[in-house]
This record gives sequence, C-alpha cells and structure tokens, in this order.
Amino acid sequence: MCGIVGAVSSRNIVPVLVQGLQRLEYRGYDSCGVAIHRAAVVGGAVAPAGVGLQRARSTARVAELQTQVTQDQLAAGTGIAHTRWATHGAPAVHNAHPHFSHGPGADAASRPARVALVHNGIIENHDELRAELQAKGYVFDSQTDTEVIAHLVDALYDGDIFQAVRTARSRLHGAYAIAVFHKDEPQRMVGARQGSPLIMGVGEGGGEHFLASDAMALAGVTDQIVYLAEGDVVDVQLGRYWIEDTNGQTLTPAQRPVKTVQAHSGAAELGPYRHYMQKEIFEQPRAFGDTLEGIEGIAPELFDGQGEQPAAAWRVFKEIDNVLILACGTSYYSGCTAKYWLEEIAGIPTQVEVASEYRYRTSVPNPKTLVVTISQSGETADTLAALRHAQSLGMQHTLTICNVATSAMVRECALAYITRAGVEIGVASTKAFTTQLAGLFLLTLALAQAKGRLSADDEARHLKAMRHLPVALQAVLALEPQLIQWAEQFAQKDNALFLGRGLHYPIALEGALKLKEISYIHAEAYPAGELKHGPLALVTSAMPVVVVAPNDALLEKLKSNMQEVRARGGVLYVLADADSHISASEGIHVIRLPEHYGTLSPILHVVPLQLLAYHTALAKGTDVDKPRNLAKSVTVE
Repeated sequence: MCGIVGAVSSRNIVPVLVQGLQRLEYRGYDSCGVAIHRAAVVGGAVAPAGVGLQRARSTARVAELQTQVTQDQLAAGTGIAHTRWATHGAPAVHNAHPHFSHGPGADAASRPARVALVHNGIIENHDELRAELQAKGYVFDSQTDTEVIAHLVDALYDGDIFQAVRTARSRLHGAYAIAVFHKDEPQRMVGARQGSPLIMGVGEGGGEHFLASDAMALAGVTDQIVYLAEGDVVDVQLGRYWIEDTNGQTLTPAQRPVKTVQAHSGAAELGPYRHYMQKEIFEQPRAFGDTLEGIEGIAPELFDGQGEQPAAAWRVFKEIDNVLILACGTSYYSGCTAKYWLEEIAGIPTQVEVASEYRYRTSVPNPKTLVVTISQSGETADTLAALRHAQSLGMQHTLTICNVATSAMVRECALAYITRAGVEIGVASTKAFTTQLAGLFLLTLALAQAKGRLSADDEARHLKAMRHLPVALQAVLALEPQLIQWAEQFAQKDNALFLGRGLHYPIALEGALKLKEISYIHAEAYPAGELKHGPLALVTSAMPVVVVAPNDALLEKLKSNMQEVRARGGVLYVLADADSHISASEGIHVIRLPEHYGTLSPILHVVPLQLLAYHTALAKGTDVDKPRNLAKSVTVE
C-alpha cells in the first residue's frame, strides 16, 4: 500500500525512480507520479529553462507514467516518486502524489511550485490543519490529507527545509512517512516517519542517497540500507546525510547503522506463469521446505530475538502461561488455525484477536502472556499498533511470525521466527499463509516442549510429517485440472458458502476470503454446525456450498451438515480425503486429496481453495494480482 522512492544524486535519477515504482507495484495502487527538481542538473549541465519543479502523474499503471516521463523529457538528479492507494479523495490525477505547494494566494497556481512532497499514511487532524492553512490563503487542489502537509511545510519554510519538516512533524497527528524537497535547495531532500515505514539507501561510494518505503524499491541500486526509527527525520544531500531522532538529538552512525540487505529483484520475475498468484501457489512446496531448512529438532532457540531488544526464547517460554495472537486478514486466519494446535498439543490457553479491534477495546492484560503477531510484510499498521498497545499494557513477552527479517515487526518484537516464503507479489496471499502455518506449528511444538508436553517420539513424528509436506503439497497441486472445472461453474455464480469444522473452519474462512478478494463473488464461511442457526436460509440451487471434509473425528457430523444442504436443493463441492467415503452423486461434486494428513491437514486443504479462487477469477476476467480497492502491504489504519 503506497510506495515511496526518492533520490539525491549527481546522475539522472528518473529511471531509478520509475524502476523503483515498478518494483513496488506488488503493494497495490490506483495512481502514481514522479516529481523532479530541474535545477538539480546532471554532470554540471546548465539548468533547463522553465519551472524548477516538474511532475508527471497518472491513474494508470507505472508503464503509462513512464511514457509521460519520456514525452516530457524529465531528467534531474533530485526527485521523488510515489504509488498511491486512495484513502482521502478518489483515485484521480489531482489527488495523485507528488503534491506541490505554490504558496498562499489566489494566484498561487500561476507561480512556480515551491514544495514537492509524497506521503504514506493518514493525517488524522488534516481538517483542522486545512482550515488553518486556508485562513492563511492556501488554495487546495485535492481532497487528500497529503496536500495539507505540503502547504504546512511551505508555510513553515524559512530557508531550511530540514527545520521546516522538524517543526511540521510536531503538528501532525497520525501515521506518516514523507519525502519532501524545496525549489530553493535543489540537491537536498528530507524524510520523516511516524507509524509508517521509511528507509534510507546509501549509494556506491556514499555520493548519492535514497529514500524508500521498502528495500525492494532499491533492489539493484543499492543494498546499503539504514532503517529509520519512529520519529526520525533524515536530511539527505549529495555525499552526506544525518538523522535526528524524535527527541531532536542528532544520531551517530552507530545508532542507525548501515545494513547490507539483499532485496533480490529476480524474485519478482513472473516466469512461465500467467499471474504472480498462480506462480506463488505453485511455489508453496519450495517455500514450505525453505521455511523448515536447517531444523534438525525442536528447540526454543529457533525463536530467539533478532530485533532491537532481543530475548532468549527458552526463558520466555518458561514464564508464559497463555498466548495472545494479533493479526489481520489472512494472517488472522492462520492465527485461528494455530489456536487449535496450541491448545491441543501445547495445552496453552490461546486467544486470537483482530488487530484492528484489539487496541480499541478494554482488555485484561496478563504479564505472563506471549503476544504473537503475524504479518507477511511486518509493516501492517493495525498489527504494529496492536503490538505497541499490548506492550503499553505491560505485556513484554512478544514474538512475531513474519516473512521479512528487516521489518518493523521483527525489530520491535523480543522473539521472532522468519518464514522463507520469498517475495509475494499477488495481493491475495498464498505462500505467505502456508509458511505462517509452518512457523506457528513449530512454535506449538516448542511451547509444548517447554511445558513438558512433547515427548521425543511425538517430536520425531511431527517433524517427519512436516518434512513430508512439500511432497504432499505437490500432489495436491496436481489436482488443478479438476479445480478448473469447478471454477467454470463458480464463475457463473454471485454467492458462495464455505463450511468447515474444527481445525478446518479457519481454512473455510480463508477460502471464502480468497474467492471474494479476486473474483468479487460474495462468499461467506461458517462452522458447519452453525448452518441451522441461520445460514441455511440462504441455501438454494443457485448458491454453491464448498465443504472442507478431512477424515477426522468430526467427519460424521460434517456429513450430516452436508445432508442439510442437499435437502434444501443446495449443490455441494466437497474437498475430501482419499479415505473419507464421500461419493460424488447428483448435486455433490467431490475432489479427493491424495492422503489424510491429520493435525497438519489444514496446510494441504487450503491449496485447492486457492486454486479454486484463482481459476474462478481467471474465468471472470478480473485483475487477479491487483484486485480492485485492495493493497498488498496495508500500512495505514
């Protein structure tokens, strides 16, 4: 969600900015733009005539923006670029970033722009600031909260853009990452962050510097990254930079060290697949195997901290007596699955909370709680805010299951397990989900061991099953042709119902989410036993009912629920195990998974649901990888 790329260099930086936006397209966006300082010339050339600041913006894809940039012959050593996911104001060119401020006055638009700014996040007091700035004569061209920041910086500018931003940040309430420059300082850019990620990149030889919301944006440009902390303001110039913290203290290089970060651009190549989502579904055997790589046995050290205040997992696991899981969306459903594991295998009471709700209700804190956050990106704003809220309540035992080792989530948690899904481009998460389940199952075993509930025989049995999962996943992927046939029927429907019981109810929830995300078919999931408590009223021959039906202790109960559907004329689509003894007949379509996988069965059963959603969306002709209104990395509340 929303991407930032900025640079100060002695070379033409525009190709780097546009390429950076292309690398950030996976986040999701509905407009994009680039702004340059034409006085920041390259190679000692004479500054071109005309305005100092120039921009190009588009509500199409970055490729169309590239065409504009080429036609307008944009070239400069200082520039910023942005992909926007609309919050305030519709997806329209006048709302797209970068935003300019021309100063106050009714004739301001006829004067050269003075400030160029891009912003990720939400400014909560933008209405108040807008009224104040309008009273000073500033005219607003957009409905965004971002334009407020541009005008505020302009109003505070007195010859030093760094000082203007320092003062402006004290007036801003909410979350933000910004990059801004001024027409009077052509080779200088300032960045600031609060509640939204921002990094700085150091170019080869230290002569050029970059700002970005994600290290991926700088892949192939630099791997030397400085992670800015909450409240930091960074001053970026040719050959130098400095950082000031939230208390106004200038930091030493040791306080914000340069780290080597390998953000491989090659991971984003589509290869022979039609869409990234398809590619990522088929990468799951590899991703699952990579996530288990090097694990010879269960030990608390697997979860030792990697962040700013790391802890020893063995000590934490001995002290805690319950688990609180905080997550959003697909990650929330992985947490719901883990609840069954943690209570059955480890015997630890577990609560799973939607992160966006948790911080806004009164809860009862327990200092012996292990707070577990789950996030693909590690930058999910709601989950980060929930984590900080839990910490403020005195719960300091924190652990994250995350796919990005350098993310804010990993830095802020005492313990961590890094999944190895690789870069996930498709907005609808697939391999990130299954690798989260891998990490959560390992956590379950480690906690069971710490509590004396995991025998050596059980440990060996569980690890053997996990190591076989990549092979089992390959066998499930071979069912794709049958799921394509189902998808052709689903593409004609407007609604769908998903049913599961026990461990597989969260998998039904995930299946419904996938279908609605990318095919735009309304889908709901219920515990199958709840059918007669309301949802059965919706069942007709026009509503397909997907049933996750593993051969477990609840199978016979589930069969009864299926009969309730058939008795009302509902059509069933059943994902069964080979030995479930469910036969296809009129109104009952059955796909059999190759084997029953017991406790780890949810990891196998979710894959057909991913394929069903993908091929249904394909049949409907939707934008599979970039579904409408959604973004990959949700960095605003």
